[in-house]
Amino acid sequence: MSRILNRVPRSSRLSGFHRLTVQERRDKLVETTWLTDERAASLEQPACGLSEHDADAMIENVVGLHALPLSVALNFRVNGADRVVPMSVEEPSIVAAASSAARLTLAGGGFWARCDEPVLTCQVQLLDVADPEAGQARILAAKPELLALADSFIPRMVKRGGGARDLEVRVLSELVVVHVHVDVRDAMGANTVNTVAEGLADRLAELARGRVGLRILTNLSDRRKVTAGCRVPVEALASRDFPDGAFVARRVVEAQRFAELDPYRAVTHNKGVMNGVDAVLVAFGNDWRAVEAGAHAWAARGGAYRPLTRWWVEGDALVGELTLPMATSTVGGAARTHPGVKLALELAHVSSANDLGALAAAAGLATNLAALRALSTEGINRGHMALHARRVAAEAGAAPAQVAVVAAQLSAEGCYRPERARVIVAELAEEARA
Repeated sequence: MSRILNRVPRSSRLSGFHRLTVQERRDKLVETTWLTDERAASLEQPACGLSEHDADAMIENVVGLHALPLSVALNFRVNGADRVVPMSVEEPSIVAAASSAARLTLAGGGFWARCDEPVLTCQVQLLDVADPEAGQARILAAKPELLALADSFIPRMVKRGGGARDLEVRVLSELVVVHVHVDVRDAMGANTVNTVAEGLADRLAELARGRVGLRILTNLSDRRKVTAGCRVPVEALASRDFPDGAFVARRVVEAQRFAELDPYRAVTHNKGVMNGVDAVLVAFGNDWRAVEAGAHAWAARGGAYRPLTRWWVEGDALVGELTLPMATSTVGGAARTHPGVKLALELAHVSSANDLGALAAAAGLATNLAALRALSTEGINRGHMALHARRVAAEAGAAPAQVAVVAAQLSAEGCYRPERARVIVAELAEEARA
């Protein structure tokens, strides 16, 4: 029987959520129909129900389970629909920053996102080609045959609506490199395209009159990009300390320009983007390392390392866009074996790999906006240290009900040393005994 008797309409705006206990947050997600009672109960289990048996089937040499916090970022509206966004990350402030920035975007309608078709690319390296240009021409002339042959190696993907879509040939000095672009639907697609590369290699070498080298996917998935954007009315950017929202918008644009001109700044700027993207991908059991590699390669595609985002003022609004390659998956792998990933998919109501990519990109744009706004106004440390205080309080032995009290005292004093936190905990204990 449900613990929650009164359900309310689903919304990503859950006021006061951060002030609730963990159990109260689970109850709130049930009350607002983001979770069923059964799924909420599974969150109470260690590692969201992942067993050592399941872990041992996922990777090699398992000796135990290593858990990360699972949170939800709130206030997200993506393509007109309210969403809560599961995020798994160890660093304080990332989830709060994403939720705060997402709330700012609500005044402008939230985030929009669009995704390319889910096309992944494999490469076949051909060596000892005496006449690379002639080999290139012979391969291109055989493109229909080669695409049909590629599909023959992946019949189940073809049956699901995917399959080989195009083929390119590049001459790199003495090397000939063939790219085969494959629609992998809701899969990440690494195994699929690697199967295609290995299957086609001998025929490609025959056409090029060379020998086979490497046969492997590329993680620069530039045919599988996601673009997310938002429009924030300048008045939404105002705060008590910075009441002129237009001033804040201009400062954000100035920070963007700094990243455009300086790779040292651009790296940290893009790290702020990936704070949100990676936390979403980890929660959904996706290959965040592949996305990281592709994102940074995309940032350097023009020969210099640049920011992944654009921010500008348009009329009375701050406008932002983020584009990056995004190979995501909602089937196979961890989605099949990890109970926590299955729960995240249900909690976020993810409908496809592209839908997941849209959520991750929106989260990345949100964490970037939060960082730029903070850096441009009060500085980054205020929010970081307030959340760091909670961690220090917990490490000092504060009971769950005391963490907020101890953290508030540390923040008020501007002192975040563990020894000071232990003194405050001891004082609270003494007061309770009195």
